[in-house]
Amino acid sequence: MVPILELSLRQLAGRWRLLIIFFLASLPVVITVLVRVLGGDDESAQDDFVQGMLGGMIVAAIMPIVAMTLATAAFGNELEDRTLSYLLLKPVRRIFVALPKLLATVIVAGPLMAASSVAVVSVALGVEAQTAVAVGLAVFLGVVAYSAVFTWAGLIPSHALGFALVYVFLWEGIISGFLSGVRYLSIRAYTLSIMFGMDETGMSALEESVIEFPAAIVGAALVTAGFLWLTVRRLRTMDVP
Repeated sequence: MVPILELSLRQLAGRWRLLIIFFLASLPVVITVLVRVLGGDDESAQDDFVQGMLGGMIVAAIMPIVAMTLATAAFGNELEDRTLSYLLLKPVRRIFVALPKLLATVIVAGPLMAASSVAVVSVALGVEAQTAVAVGLAVFLGVVAYSAVFTWAGLIPSHALGFALVYVFLWEGIISGFLSGVRYLSIRAYTLSIMFGMDETGMSALEESVIEFPAAIVGAALVTAGFLWLTVRRLRTMDVP
């Protein structure tokens, strides 16, 4: 398991890929700093901005794009190079092939997106320890869930990009924002609800966009476990050239 994790980290740590995800992660921070400098200290405007930045930009767009970029490449590199068969021919349980691929994406994307989100709320609202922990942990768990989804999608190379784009921009970006019932099946809603559940005062701007805290925790766990199981199942049943 450890050698596969090390190999996956080397594959995902390409210079151009890291530059792209670092740029995406730093973009909300730069925008927040500019808004803070130019926009003053109006509290209601700050709440609207935090809601739009966290819910609309980071959680609904940048976080899934970063996870998609890394996770779909976790197995994609082996499929392109036709080296996945070497991994699957080893006497290793499929879970110990799938799990390192998921962990590699989380290790690269998780801390980066969590730090970006904490920086945004710290600049916009001031540094509060409880708020920082709530936002950082929620975003990290969101990255884990998104990574599980897109790691599985990466094993279906002919449809991975189309599935990812539809999922991110249609399901998470549009449908879950307008239909409240869909939020119970939305990683975006899980992430925002965990933030709000851990710090209702600091994250009061998100109140209209969330579901119940226990439902968000259970939902995020089920999505992660479910798509990890689907990845393992796909590795067992797929034809590998």
